[in-house]
Amino acid sequence: MKKIKKVLLLALILALAVSAFGCANNEPAPSEQTPPEQTPADKAPSGDAKLTKITVAASSVPHAEILEQVKSDLADKGFELEVIEFSDYVQPNMVVEAGDIDANFFQHKPYLDNFNEEKKTNIVSVAAVHYEPLGVYPGKSDDLSNIPDGAAIAVPNDTTNEARALLLLEANGIIRIKEEAGLTATKKDIVENPHNVDIVELEAAQVARVVAETDFVVLNGNYALEAGFNVNDALAKEEQESEAAQTYANILCVKKGNEETEKTKALIEALKSDKVKQFISDTYEGAVVAID
Repeated sequence: MKKIKKVLLLALILALAVSAFGCANNEPAPSEQTPPEQTPADKAPSGDAKLTKITVAASSVPHAEILEQVKSDLADKGFELEVIEFSDYVQPNMVVEAGDIDANFFQHKPYLDNFNEEKKTNIVSVAAVHYEPLGVYPGKSDDLSNIPDGAAIAVPNDTTNEARALLLLEANGIIRIKEEAGLTATKKDIVENPHNVDIVELEAAQVARVVAETDFVVLNGNYALEAGFNVNDALAKEEQESEAAQTYANILCVKKGNEETEKTKALIEALKSDKVKQFISDTYEGAVVAID
């Protein structure tokens, strides 16, 4: 009986000792104690800090794709980039003019100038980013050196791109246009047509849809990409040093008065970066060419 009591007593003492040790360990060591709450000045910069939003209206290919590449770079500089895609060439300018969106990226300077004149808008170019070579692509025929008499060639019907198409056809000896017509040429300015080609004027987005019905099509770079063509499929294309390529560079635009805002400066820096130039070169393989 005494042995049992002694064992019970030892067990009780041991239990009390363990309990006391456990309570002591529940107290944080001096180095582990919760520090006093930091003041804002003490706190390190937070990755969750509110970013300033930049909104850009863009066509899907390649403009929106290019913009996607600079989102992280802009975030590092305190900006959140939101890209709003449009499928037409009117609304991207109208929303910038209205102040609903900060900038747009889809057009070239001649189109912008014509738009401002017609719509009485005040949109300005702030950076030339790339150009999309206009190309002659095969339809029912695939040899520009052996064009069938009366061949049908589909071209964009808007003022600026039709002139580009005609100049490209002239550069390849298919037609000749009035010298003074230049970048305002229409098919009425054709003065020599040895193959009696039929110039079929269509809205730019429709040209790729008549590939099976015409001998050749002249496509804008973005529509060629959307139609599944590669620049290597082009039988002829605008060269980088050509007047058309320099004139029709795709530009970043803002409403007049916003040329020097921090948002605009950040966008220009991001889109003119070596990273973007490399992305354009690797991704589009000549269908889109960065402007230095």
